[in-house]
Amino acid sequence: MTDSIKQTIQQDIDSNPVMLFMKGDADFPQCGFSARVVQILQHVGVPFKAANVLADAALRQGIKDYSNWPTIPQLYIKGEFIGGCDIVTEMYQTGELQKLLQEKNIACNASA
Repeated sequence: MTDSIKQTIQQDIDSNPVMLFMKGDADFPQCGFSARVVQILQHVGVPFKAANVLADAALRQGIKDYSNWPTIPQLYIKGEFIGGCDIVTEMYQTGELQKLLQEKNIACNASA
């Protein structure tokens, strides 16, 4: 991973309380897993920034190297790597995701 990609990733994570690295974008996800995470974030009403890894091969590999996690999407909350689709889905279903957002002082629909 180049230093510039690492800096870009770090800057995105640092400047966005909820950062999603995904295939496609929030308006047009390019895979079902990315679409599911977008739906969950929208359902809990949390603002987030999404980075399309399909638009940049270096970013696509770089985020995998950065997190040491092999799959996309990847969700970060206040700089902390949360996980991919399965983990985010499970956290949402148990209410853990909403609780984490509240603990991190990120406005969301806690009853979602």
